[in-house]
Amino acid sequence: MHKASELPNRPQGMWVTLASMVLASVLGSVHAFAVFLEPMENYFQTSRSQVSLTYSFTLLSLTLGVLIGHRFYGLLRPVSFSIAVCGLALIGTLIAASATHIIMVWLGYSLLFGLANGLGYGFALQISAQSNLENKGFVMGLVTASYALGSVLSPWPLAFVLNSFGLMWAMLSLTFALFVIMPVVSGLLYWSRAQLHVSPPDHKQSPRVNQHVIFFFWLAYGLAVMAGLMAIGHATAIAEQAGLNGQLILIAPSVLALFSMSGSLLGGWMADRISFKVTLTVLPLLSALSLALLALFLVDISVLFGLGVTGFAYGAIISIYPAAIATRFGAVEGVRIYGKVFIAWGIAGFVGPWLAGRLYDLNGDYRLALIIGSIAGLGSALVVLTLLNEK
Repeated sequence: MHKASELPNRPQGMWVTLASMVLASVLGSVHAFAVFLEPMENYFQTSRSQVSLTYSFTLLSLTLGVLIGHRFYGLLRPVSFSIAVCGLALIGTLIAASATHIIMVWLGYSLLFGLANGLGYGFALQISAQSNLENKGFVMGLVTASYALGSVLSPWPLAFVLNSFGLMWAMLSLTFALFVIMPVVSGLLYWSRAQLHVSPPDHKQSPRVNQHVIFFFWLAYGLAVMAGLMAIGHATAIAEQAGLNGQLILIAPSVLALFSMSGSLLGGWMADRISFKVTLTVLPLLSALSLALLALFLVDISVLFGLGVTGFAYGAIISIYPAAIATRFGAVEGVRIYGKVFIAWGIAGFVGPWLAGRLYDLNGDYRLALIIGSIAGLGSALVVLTLLNEK
């Protein structure tokens, strides 16, 4: 395992960043799950809340991957680690493609693909940041934006394959994409001579590490992302409830993801220039406002604007938090701490989409779920404003 208190300059950080962006873009297809909602309901003859559990379980597995990732970064070289991540995700999509019951989808897509997603996403964020220390916020924003780009681009081909060939072939298309990028990502990492430094398990924590501060980050992050994750998991259904039809329904997750990508880019830029206390107070408030307006005026084309604003705030939030943690605790210690804080994302990812689906089954609409998401955003802003300090 690599041990480092200060990281070496990485003259080929551009190649590491490019590899991270390619990996993140394909893994980001997980957030286009909304296109699978109705096809899975029909294929497995089950309820909206049951299908929503697929996404919720996936996000739990993703969270586990980010949480435990630092324990594996030092066991394998970056090239080998990237191959292992793609291989695990590939196996998961193959199992999901052969599913005859939704439980098999939970095993393949939710558990294996989700776990690989978390391992790969956390790896891409940390190795790109350590390879570009002078502008780590911007680079993390690029990787996060690439992750969002995957959810922007993937709904269209996935929907086409779903409608033309069925669920099995849609899952196999993900398998093919992973197979294609595996040599690209590993080749770029090999060319760059990439390394990833983490503090060992017996590493004595820095005096900068305050457990109360970690908890406040955890709480604020979980509340902040709940709104975005609820909207991502049900974007097409929310658009349908608003009265959209045809291609406009399919546009909804892409609009949300496109704005999320823009938010990630701008968030990374802001992370290097603006106090994180300011940005992490304002952005959840923006998300809360957009969801409240969606709950009140869930009609026609305006829903796309509301989803877009929610996506923008979510994208900026998820790019600023890892940069803020790296700034607050240091680039090496921050690898471990980000994994702990990311648990909140997983809890929000499980509760948010499942709760939205459950409330839809009970009430026949998403208004109450949107209101709950808005309240969560307000709570996040309050935690940051009152409990988190810069130092």
